[in-house]
Amino acid sequence: MSTETGKSPALVMVEDLRVWFPGGRGRSARGRGFIKAVDGITFSVHRGETLGLVGESGCGKTTTARAILKLLDPTEGRIRFDGVDLSTVSRRELRLIRRRMQPVFQDPFSSLNPKRTVERIVAEPLVIHRQGTAAERRARVSELLDTVGLPPDAAGRYPHAFSGGQRQRIAIARAMALQPDLIIADEPVSALDVSIRAQILNLLSDLQGEFDLTYLVIAHDLALVRQVTDRVGVMYLGKIVELRPTEDLYRAPLHPYTVALLSSAPIPDTEAEATRRRIVLAGDVPSPADPPSGCRFHTRCWLRKNLGNPGICTTEVAPLTPADEDGASGAVACHFPDEVESSDERRETLVALTGSGGGAGEGQQEAPGKD
Repeated sequence: MSTETGKSPALVMVEDLRVWFPGGRGRSARGRGFIKAVDGITFSVHRGETLGLVGESGCGKTTTARAILKLLDPTEGRIRFDGVDLSTVSRRELRLIRRRMQPVFQDPFSSLNPKRTVERIVAEPLVIHRQGTAAERRARVSELLDTVGLPPDAAGRYPHAFSGGQRQRIAIARAMALQPDLIIADEPVSALDVSIRAQILNLLSDLQGEFDLTYLVIAHDLALVRQVTDRVGVMYLGKIVELRPTEDLYRAPLHPYTVALLSSAPIPDTEAEATRRRIVLAGDVPSPADPPSGCRFHTRCWLRKNLGNPGICTTEVAPLTPADEDGASGAVACHFPDEVESSDERRETLVALTGSGGGAGEGQQEAPGKD
């Protein structure tokens, strides 16, 4: 999926976003604690690009997506869509903006009403937003089904009559009904058979090229993220710890958590897979109700142990800072990115994934399917 980062204006701007839920163990000024699902993240999504958000379950990816869609109200921070601050818009204005941002959910069966025909499902956004006459909506549904590769007679059938991949095509058709600018895809192929995933990814790529769509893709499949994205944000416990162009991140990760994620990715060589040394993170992910002080990853960080447990990791939050002088290679939130770069752990991870110990451009393999 296309577009050169930085060559187009931002469609979405997230500024110091926090989404907290009541119920944590900590104590606030009002006498109750909070679960800090998202705790101060800033990023943008440029027009026509695909930005991926990755990280372990519970790191805040889906909460971020729901906040952008205005399904959740931020505790603090701002979300701007095409320059408009979503916290200041009226209900009528928000209704108009919502035509331009649509979700595609993880499970295509549970996201489709089993008691409605495909025609009613796909036409639902048109009905809600009062678009067209009944005849025009039928014609639009027929056009959308053809666009996503489904036959015309699919309109009169029910979701149970379709395979998982076909149901996801129906969900994509519904998302496309209002001709949106932004599609937020939350694990769009994780519920599908491996053989079907490539078809859905190719469909999303074709739609992006034809309709100039912008994508925010949430996923845990690192191979998928590398294939379809232009930039990747790595989240850990409500924070973005690395945000960089996709190939820069995969060829030269600069945060110890990113290295650990890549170390966990399987490789197709069974012999090498059986003998490779992985980075095994100690302990469990801390609770977002009571996150660690300083760098939130320090309780599990393999690099900190290598460096003799420096105190700065426990006392100071590492800000998201440019990875190079002009910021072209993105940003990383680590006190010791140079040590990550020179570590044996990173070198061994890259050797296992690519068969080369070099840095960017030194014998690295290209991402499959990347346009």
